[in-house]
Amino acid sequence: MESPNPTLLFDRKLLAIRRNHAAKGFGAVSFLKDRAVDDVCERLDFINRRFEQALDIGSQGGFLAAAIARHGNLLDKIGSLAECDLSPVMLAQGGGAAFVADEDHMPLAPLSLDLIVSTLGLHWVNDVPGFLAQARLALRPNGLLLLTFLGGRTLQELRACLAQAETEAYGEASARVSPFADAQDGAQLLQRAGFALPVADSDVVTARYASLFGLLRDLKAMGETAAFHQKAPRKLTRTIIARAADLYQANHGDADGKVRATFELITLTGWAPHESQQKPLPRGSAKMRLADALGTREIPTGEKPIV
Repeated sequence: MESPNPTLLFDRKLLAIRRNHAAKGFGAVSFLKDRAVDDVCERLDFINRRFEQALDIGSQGGFLAAAIARHGNLLDKIGSLAECDLSPVMLAQGGGAAFVADEDHMPLAPLSLDLIVSTLGLHWVNDVPGFLAQARLALRPNGLLLLTFLGGRTLQELRACLAQAETEAYGEASARVSPFADAQDGAQLLQRAGFALPVADSDVVTARYASLFGLLRDLKAMGETAAFHQKAPRKLTRTIIARAADLYQANHGDADGKVRATFELITLTGWAPHESQQKPLPRGSAKMRLADALGTREIPTGEKPIV
């Protein structure tokens, strides 16, 4: 039996198995994927340029390609769109040029792409800095990277209720919900990878369910249940899950009896450097003082403001 690798957070093989199982019914629970790819299309619609070679990483059956077709004006902005996914079963549900690939080990040739898109896959990558560095090398000058992933507020209610229920039972809790990065972390990683004009923003989605169990069914159907490489020392018992469901209802229930689940979609945008891009002005090159522009008095360092 293969021993756990302590340097890996996620079990990519297990994730692929779960995505394969989820492929057939994924369309019924694809509301987050739909929202993410529609947002990508809206962003591309505002960009006045053509991308000859584009790649959709984590396509999950061609959702981006379908969204681009719905936004008919985008068809002239993208020359060739290739798709890849960790799950061969999901990939087979698409209709374009496609290949199976793992985001932890992407087979990308340097300077081969003008646009890289990834929607709802980056939060499962073990080496995010490495993935971004490889994407940066694969982009041609002035190429665009658009990434959407689940952010830090995602499933905050579920995380808290499971932790409390397990702590009550055992005196401590194990990680049951994946850790998620925030927008600031993402923007910093883009800068470190050498992207120009990095931007990060957040979109919070609230879904409602009849109970905790409805949420758990959706997560399984999405292929989004936890896939840690290091297994928890104890399994969740029915008693603990039932207690978590009671806590969820008490703390996150609405007047009609339904419960809320938070999903945060963080989108990162970065460009491969190019001489045509706007650059920040050198420090001290401003022709007008900020205080003059605001009509206020400048307060030198060390001088106390007058109240």
